[in-house]
Amino acid sequence: MYQQGGFAPPPGGYGPPGGFGGAPGAPSFGGHAPAPYHAAPQQAARQQDDRYGGKAAKDPVLAVSRWLKARSQKEKLILGVAGGIAALLLLWFVVEDHDTLFILSESVHFLGIGLLAYKLIKKRAAGGLSLRTQELTAAFLAVRLFCSFMMEYDIHTLLDLLTLVATGWVIYSLRGPLKESYQADMDITNPLLVAAPCLLMAIIAHPSTRHFILFRILWAFCVYLEAVSVLPQLRMMQKAKVVEKFTAHYVFALGLSRFISCAHWILQILDGDKYLWQALGSGLWPVMVLVSEIVQTFILADFCWYYVKSYAEGTGVIHLPAGIV
Repeated sequence: MYQQGGFAPPPGGYGPPGGFGGAPGAPSFGGHAPAPYHAAPQQAARQQDDRYGGKAAKDPVLAVSRWLKARSQKEKLILGVAGGIAALLLLWFVVEDHDTLFILSESVHFLGIGLLAYKLIKKRAAGGLSLRTQELTAAFLAVRLFCSFMMEYDIHTLLDLLTLVATGWVIYSLRGPLKESYQADMDITNPLLVAAPCLLMAIIAHPSTRHFILFRILWAFCVYLEAVSVLPQLRMMQKAKVVEKFTAHYVFALGLSRFISCAHWILQILDGDKYLWQALGSGLWPVMVLVSEIVQTFILADFCWYYVKSYAEGTGVIHLPAGIV
């Protein structure tokens, strides 16, 4: 039976839990103003140095941001990869029980939903949020919660319940009190076109436990659906080009959640988990579990890159190019 922390021993199933303005006029000396093409640029440069140089000397975060901004794209990519490896090594040394990474992953997801709730309560606006992604999220959480009650019950069940309740409240807000601010014309992805292939894959590849086959198919369905549930949100943001702050925080939280979940499998390999390798060679389902993790991670990787890049450059505004999805 699948346990959310990894591949469990028999009964034999495998599965996841799842510009500054122009320079001011130069002063006059002896009744003559310096030539504007000479003095004004120098004065503007001094002002820029005073504005950023002095602050950077006192603010290490700003200094690091300026340093990162000055790097080439190749250097930024190398730094990003190095940062990811460093984070994996840190988790490897700090977290003794790697199964707790799944709990951390689900907690980060719940935190992301909390950011959305804060936005809806504080801003009283739903601009930039995809109702379709929230509906798909609620669907896979509800299915996973049902399967948890029927097949197993642990801390993951409680976290799923809390996240489902929060997601349901977001859906209610988008369909009810904040309906006028919801951008339905931008949220055009048909959720059935996302869910149907997941159900087909679940029928083909699902756990081989002794549980009733419908439960096994539903469990696989929620695994596949979770991997692609964020697609409507990403497409909506791509159409808007500029991403609203709290929506960006939410999607980044999803990406961080996926990184932590994917880190579990990588650390299992680093630990030399022989049972994991045996499971991967025992059928299609364990392979599809890992493929789903990788697909979801890469779906969110581009956005997380632009999110981190925007804050490294000090803008805090995420501009998405065409083709991110």
